[in-house]
Amino acid sequence: MQSMARVEIYTTPLCPFCIRAKRLLGRKGVTFEEIDLWQSPGRREEMLARAQGRRTVPQVFIDGAGIGGCDELHALDREGGLDRLLAGGA
Repeated sequence: MQSMARVEIYTTPLCPFCIRAKRLLGRKGVTFEEIDLWQSPGRREEMLARAQGRRTVPQVFIDGAGIGGCDELHALDREGGLDRLLAGGA
């Protein structure tokens, strides 16, 4: 299998949308870097800059490109685009 894309997800522990997004990535066998904003509050500004001001979590990035949050991630999956991005074929 080819190498998977780099996936980063900004989260907070009690966020149900974060849990859903991580569950979807887990079902796809994706290894991802989780940035917990409760444990690393200083990284919130980084997230805001990368997510073009979007303040909600989760914020998902695939190979550095902002995907959005949980709803956008699931919509991308329904449309068939998530697997292509995860395979590194944008």
